[in-house]
Parts: sequence; structure tokens; C-alpha cells
Amino acid sequence: MNASARANSHPPLILEIKGNSLDDGPGIRSVVFFKGCPLACLWCHNPESKRPGTEIGHDATACIGCGTCIESCPRGALSRDNPFFIDRAKCNLCFDCVEACPTAALRRIGTPMAIPDIVAAVSRDKPFYDSSGGGVTLSGGEPTRAMDFAAELAQALKKAGIHILLETCGAFRLQAFKQMLYPFVDLIYFDLKLMDDRAHQHYCGAANKIILDNFSQLHQSAALGGVPILPRIPLIPGITATPANLGATAAFLKRCGADRAQLLPYHPLWQAKNRTIGMPPPADGPTAALGQWLSPQALSECAAVFTREGIAVC
Repeated sequence: MNASARANSHPPLILEIKGNSLDDGPGIRSVVFFKGCPLACLWCHNPESKRPGTEIGHDATACIGCGTCIESCPRGALSRDNPFFIDRAKCNLCFDCVEACPTAALRRIGTPMAIPDIVAAVSRDKPFYDSSGGGVTLSGGEPTRAMDFAAELAQALKKAGIHILLETCGAFRLQAFKQMLYPFVDLIYFDLKLMDDRAHQHYCGAANKIILDNFSQLHQSAALGGVPILPRIPLIPGITATPANLGATAAFLKRCGADRAQLLPYHPLWQAKNRTIGMPPPADGPTAALGQWLSPQALSECAAVFTREGIAVC
């Protein structure tokens, strides 16, 4: 079976396609969010993208309490007495409640999409990409988790003359990546979270060696004329945004020869998203700090760690 057949036989789920984005790369962009990620970061700003399978979400702020969904559920999985409204052990994802809800308070999370449909959806905005220096960003979740599919999609976008940016956590097989997806990517945003492996396993659910090795090798390739790569550091209070971790990250980037990095200020909005998919608040981490926005002063102090090492912050 060739790559195209494999990609289309079991396509990954797409979380959403977001147009008119100004925060996911240069210019005006459309972002294709893949569902499923090899990491399980405690603070994930898109927690609904972690699991690869279809889920159901409930937005309590949009609910008008009409009870239509409760009456439509054949398994009795919905109840106002449930703090998450949905008993996901009973729910069989028939989505009858989603169809019945008059306010879209219930929604399906994750939809299979064929590559031609994705290309058609994002190509409508090509005039905006061309005029602004934008394009399409593959994000998630983690696009490389579905390497065949992502590669075929990127190839189709490339044929359409669309700039392609990959946002990645870096946890992938480098050889497969270089063979399949890399040739069709114009720019890589590569997240670096924690330098200490034990801390990375604790807070992100996986070891970091392959991530650091991949960044080092891809940065070497970029220095030799390959795809440009920008390291990004999410600033999580008490976890990644500590002097020890930021100092170790700056030292790692300096060893790799990197001269710039992007810092991603923390916001606590992900905690509300957790509730929509039935996830309780995290039992670990500096919970008080995780409920706060990152202050301008804290951001300035984090940036100073990198500038002292000669690494420009963007």
C-alpha cells in the first residue's frame, strides 16, 4: 500500500480549521489542528487535542437548561447532577444530543476529513496568504503523529502554491520525518518545554531525549540551508518558567548555535477547556500559579535569561 492509500484509509481526526489567524506564523494564516498528541502536557492550551479519538464537549456557558439533550440520550448519560454533565462511561458517542441541542452547547470534537476537502477549505483564503506573506499552519495536537497524512496534505498544499508552517512538539521519528514531511515544509516552529528529563516525563508524560536530539539535528540542517526552525518556549509558572529550566534551555540553544527563540506567555484558559471534555483540574503542579496570567514583569525576567546568552527573543 502506498503512502496515499495509507493516509486516506485511516485519516486522523481534525479538531478544527481556523482561518484568519495572526498568531501561528507570518502573515494571515489558516491553521489545521490535528487531534492526538504523543505528549500529555499538564498545561496544554488545547486539551481537547490530546486524545486521538472523537470526543463530546459540553459548554455550560452556552447551555439554556432546556433539557432537550437529556431527553434525546438513549443511554441516560446526561444529568444536571453530574458536575461535568456527561457520564462518559455511559456515553457511546452517538451524538444524538449534539443534534438535538438548540444552542450548540454540546459538540462533537474531532472529525475525519479527506485531504481534498482540507485543501479546498484553506485554499479559499489564498489571496490573503499571498498578499500578507501567510499560508497554512499544521498544528494540533501533533501533526507528525499522522506522518503519512500530514505529508500528503503538505504536498497538496505545496502544489497549490501555499506556504506551509509546521508547529511541532518534536516527538517524532526523524528519519521518517525527513523522508516524508520535511521536503514540503517551509518553516518549523519547534516547542521546547523542559530540559530535565525527569521533569519532562512528570509534566509532559514522555522523555525528552528524542525531542532535544531532533531539534539539534534539524537546527544543523537549517544552518546548512534547510528548513528554517524557530524554537518556542512555553512559559508555565513554576514549571517551565523557572530560572533553572530557562537557563538550561538557553544553554542548550546556544550549544546548538541558535540565536533566537520565541517565548509563549502563559494563560490559564485551558482549565475551562478541561471541564468541557470532562477532565478534572490537575492534581499536580503549582496550582495557585497555574490560575494566573503571566505578568509583564515575569515575561521580561524570562526574556532576560535568553538575551544574556545572546539569544534574541521574538
